[in-house]
Amino acid sequence: LQLVESGGGMVQPGGSLKLSCAVSGFTFSNNDMSWIRQTPGKGPEWVAGINPGGDSTYYSDFVKGRFTISRDNAKNTLYLQMNSLKPEDTGLYHCARGPTLATSDYWGQGTQVTVSS
Repeated sequence: LQLVESGGGMVQPGGSLKLSCAVSGFTFSNNDMSWIRQTPGKGPEWVAGINPGGDSTYYSDFVKGRFTISRDNAKNTLYLQMNSLKPEDTGLYHCARGPTLATSDYWGQGTQVTVSS
């Protein structure tokens, strides 16, 4: 089972990034998925979740209106479009199998996002 994130990098405040997560080893289209981040000095935070069909999405209050989670089941890929980035969004972003932090069972290694001027 593999979850491999990509797309992270350094961006100025107000900028955008799009993260991807390529999945293999399980039936992606049957599973809720989520993005979870680890920020300096904090524990892991749930960012967003999506149902298997991709027609229901859920967001934490601190990213609602700025981030969009989506998926392409034909490509076994999960996405996170991040707009209006803030310095406090800096962290290691993981994709995870499962809809929430408590119910996720597999995480990828993560991709680093740094928001700084």
